[in-house]
Order: sequence, then structure tokens, then C-alpha cells
Amino acid sequence: MFTLNIVIMGAGALGCYFGGRLQQTGQDVQFLVRKSRAKQLKENGISITSPHGNYQFNELHISENVHDIEKADLVILAVKGQHLQGTLADLKVLVNKGAKVLPLLNGLEHISILQAALGEEAVMGGSAFIIATLDEKGHVIHSHHNHDLVYGALHPSQAKVCEEFEQAAKSAIMTVNKTDNILIRMWLKYMFITAFSGVTTASNLPIGTIRSFPETNGLLENSLIEMMELANAYDIGLTRQNVAQGMENMAVLPEESTSSMHQDRRKGLTLEVEHLQGGALRLADKVGLKLPVIGALYALIKPFEN
Repeated sequence: MFTLNIVIMGAGALGCYFGGRLQQTGQDVQFLVRKSRAKQLKENGISITSPHGNYQFNELHISENVHDIEKADLVILAVKGQHLQGTLADLKVLVNKGAKVLPLLNGLEHISILQAALGEEAVMGGSAFIIATLDEKGHVIHSHHNHDLVYGALHPSQAKVCEEFEQAAKSAIMTVNKTDNILIRMWLKYMFITAFSGVTTASNLPIGTIRSFPETNGLLENSLIEMMELANAYDIGLTRQNVAQGMENMAVLPEESTSSMHQDRRKGLTLEVEHLQGGALRLADKVGLKLPVIGALYALIKPFEN
């Protein structure tokens, strides 16, 4: 079996799910976490409850100090947007040890930030499609069948690690797709999550209730259209068919489904509104584009940010 030295930075629901599934296959997975999360992981381990099968593991490789990590081939960066700046110093240490960085953050602004800090050769492209949250013990509750990780090279030098990760992840209980069009896939994810998180969080409602009111459901479609226009202002080439597919994806979600940002609002946690909707507005400003619907959602969510 081919193995990689994989570091998970950000042991929330996303990082623990994908890290757990990779460790389940025998990959060398290390979790680089803050002190409070390290304590919780050491006490409780990680449990995954999922439609694809439950998994409990207590044998974890946990580090609180990046200098304790001797080998790193790949870093899966799974932090919230507001924590990105705090990861840069540790990422530089790991990149200097030869690691490539696969960020699974929502949005697009983080790519240029990471490339500026770490160099273009170090930063891959990636997106995750999963609805999961942590319970009070820090265990993963995966509530929808999607558990997709899409990734690809943003620099020719990353071809080798892309192939190696494909080999390492091929037997994992998750859907992993390597693509030559990762920027398009990232924009499609950004389009979907900006609409989904924006409308669920601003309305404080799950998707089923939103779908039952044509006026509110229309906010989803109009948000997708604005994000399509934004992507095309950056020469991505999205179409109305992509908007229609986004609405179809919303339509098949279970009625109680909601976004991670809405879950964070319910829990009183810091929201990613600045990274998602705020990031879209800043990208739009750079090209002279107006996004009135996303701007309104941003304004409605902003008071709950912290």
C-alpha cells in the first residue's frame, strides 16, 4: 500500500472526517491542533457517525507544535476563513520540510493569500462537498451522503503529489476526484456555498422551509446568478446550466439540511460571512461589478458575525 505523511490542520468536522477516513485506510495522518482541541481529542478520540458507516478511533497522532512534526508530504488545510492568517507561520515550516498545501477553505481569496506567503509551487487547489458538524464531545456527525473532495494542481510542479494523493486515497471511504479544471470546480463550489450559506443564515431557516416559499427560494437562484456573473468577470466561463444544476442540488437536500455557517449562528460561534459573502463583494469591487442580492445577505448576516 502506498502511504503519504499527511498533516491535517484544522480538526473541525471537515478535517476530522477526511483525516479519519484517510487514517482508516492506513495512511500516516497527524493532526496539528490547538491546545484545547488536543485535550478533547486525547480524552475522547474521534468518532464518525455517517450514512457511509460509523468509525471510532482512539489511536491519534496529535501535535500542538509544528516543530514536532518530522515528515510532511501533504497538508490538508481545513480551517475556517477567519483562522487563515493564524496558520501561515506553521504552514511555512511544513512547506520548508517539503510539504504541498491542499486548502479546503470556502471561497477563493485564500488562494492568493497562501501563494503570496508560501509560493505558487506550494499551494494546490481543492474543494470539499460535505455536510457535517461536531457534537459536544468533538465527534463528527456526517448527515448527508455527500463526502466529496475535489483537488488539482495550480502549478505544474504539483503533478507528482496529485498522483500520490490519488493513490493514497483511492481505498478511503470518501469520494476523491483529481481534476485538471480545479479552478472551475472551486468557483462552482463558491457559487453554491455563497448562496446556500447566505440564505440559510440570513433567514435562520433550513433548506426545506426556504424551498417552500417561492420568494425565498428565489434568493437562492439570484445569488447563484450573481456568483456566475462574478466568476465570468474572472474569465471562468460558467453558464445558466451551472445555475440550474445548483438549484437542482439545493432541491434534493433533506428538508432539515442547512449550512455550516447557519449551524455556527445557531451555536453562537464566529461566522465566515467575511470570507464568503464579503470575499465575493471584494472580488466584485475589483472588476466594477455589483452584487445586490449577495450584498443584502451580507448586510443581514454581518450583525451575527461574532
